[in-house]
Amino acid sequence: MVSYMYRFEKVLTIREQEKNETEIAYKESVRSFEEVATKLYDLMKKKENLIEFQQERLVVGSSIEEIHHYARFIDSLEKTIADVQQKVVQARSKMNWHEEKLLEKNLEVRKFEKMREKDYKSFQQEQDRIESIFLDEISSLTYFKKEIR
Repeated sequence: MVSYMYRFEKVLTIREQEKNETEIAYKESVRSFEEVATKLYDLMKKKENLIEFQQERLVVGSSIEEIHHYARFIDSLEKTIADVQQKVVQARSKMNWHEEKLLEKNLEVRKFEKMREKDYKSFQQEQDRIESIFLDEISSLTYFKKEIR
């Protein structure tokens, strides 16, 4: 019997490696996005807490200098938040790009695997056909041998 050999096996292997590399890059971009998004959340929570604290201080009474200090700190936080929001947008965009590439690579690999399945099925059918012919020949030879005796 002839053993099956897929003609695009090397191409499939390369595509699978590319898919794995793309998957690693995607996971890294997700991790990066989560990290930046968490930083944004923490900054926004810090701002919210600071505003609440400032409101409490206003009720109790605080100096003008203290009010200016908190206002400057809140302004600084808002600038930092705006900067981090830009980073979140960039990280999300990068993550989405990697996700698209991963989907493309998955599709490519699936196409080659489907081709391999079809090719193997036709190989099996051809092997069955050859085996059937071989068995027919053996049967015929056996029959003729019996007839000659």
